[in-house]
This record gives sequence, structure tokens and C-alpha cells, in this order.
Amino acid sequence: MGRENSKRTRIIGLRLTPGEYAKIEKKWKASTCRKLSDYVRRNLFEKPVTSYYRNQSLDDFMAEMVLLRNELNHIGNNFNQAVKRLHTLSQIAEFRSWLIASEVEKKTLFNKVDEIKKHVQKIAESWLQ
Repeated sequence: MGRENSKRTRIIGLRLTPGEYAKIEKKWKASTCRKLSDYVRRNLFEKPVTSYYRNQSLDDFMAEMVLLRNELNHIGNNFNQAVKRLHTLSQIAEFRSWLIASEVEKKTLFNKVDEIKKHVQKIAESWLQ
């Protein structure tokens, strides 16, 4: 890149209105080009320019899904703590039957939580590429 820049000895003066400059600057900042001159040069010579594009509605959805995932993690942790405490009381027959029933419910809950986590992770990976 250094050698290529050293060959550039000619300057083109270009005057723009503030609105025109703002449009170019907005597109440049949304691209992967580090310098405005590089961005303009790529456009001028019709070279490909990679731009970032974000869908606001999907961003909002992802934010809500992250909050949901965190809340599901907290629910799972609380459930584990309650079951662990009840396991210490296993000598009482009533609690033993409750524990067996709660284990079945726990497995069902965790299967659903894992399914939701996988979907959120899948959406996040496809969106954040």
C-alpha cells in the first residue's frame, strides 16, 4: 500500500455543499474504509465497497431476546437452589414425593430453556456475522 500511495502525486480539488459532504461522510462511516479518500477513490474507480447494514427492528428483537435469556438463566438457577434445599429434607416422605415430581418438571423446564437458548444463539450468530 505504501508504494501505491507514493505514486499518487496528482490532487483533485472538489467542492461540495454541506449536505453533499454529509451524505458522503455518512456512507463512508458505514463502510469498512478507514479514510475518506480511500472510500471516494473506491467509488470513483467502481471498486467494491463493503458497507455495514443494521436492521433496527432486529436489533430491538435481539435485545429483548438477550434479556429473556438472562431471565431464563435466573429462573433456572433459582429452581436449582430450591430443589437443592429440598433434597436436604429428603427424610420426610411428603417432600420425597414432591422431589420426584419436581425433577420431572425440572427436566421439562430445562429442555424448554435450552431450546430457547439455542434459538436465540442461532439468531444471534446469523445476525452478528
